[in-house]
Amino acid sequence: MKSSLTVVAAVALLVAAACSASVRGSTGPAALSSAPPKQPPSVMYGHIKSLTRVGRRFEMRFDPAWWLTGLAAQRAALEDTGSGDVPNDYYIVEEGHRLLTFAVLPSAQVTVLTGGGIHRTQISVSELAQIVKGKNPKHRRLSEPKAGFWMRIGEKYPNPAVTLYQQYQP
Repeated sequence: MKSSLTVVAAVALLVAAACSASVRGSTGPAALSSAPPKQPPSVMYGHIKSLTRVGRRFEMRFDPAWWLTGLAAQRAALEDTGSGDVPNDYYIVEEGHRLLTFAVLPSAQVTVLTGGGIHRTQISVSELAQIVKGKNPKHRRLSEPKAGFWMRIGEKYPNPAVTLYQQYQP
């Protein structure tokens, strides 16, 4: 019991110190840096509409969507359909179809669903570009060619897609 009180007291002191530093404003080591705080990796869900080689890289036209779960999914479904039922515990909101352009490096990691959705297969970006065009150059048993992808975006300009991971949708 005494050790858990010690831990609680230590956490309280750390929180108080952090709050005090933020109230004081520009003091401490963090304030001396002119760089903005590092942002977490950016991840988006959506559908790939085109993927074309341009020079040494690819350019992708991407239609973002919101993959929702929990209360957000239930309320969005209720507003859109009149029913709060959320089959399979997710609901996708397609809020318009503005296509965004992203650079994609040829070395980006690409994972697609194969074999009825039970297998994940890594492929090249150039193979994915062919699949997006409706072709299947390696005759893979693609599970869901139209299913969406999770995309992780790199931190440095031109902020390319560095990972594309196809989402299973029951």
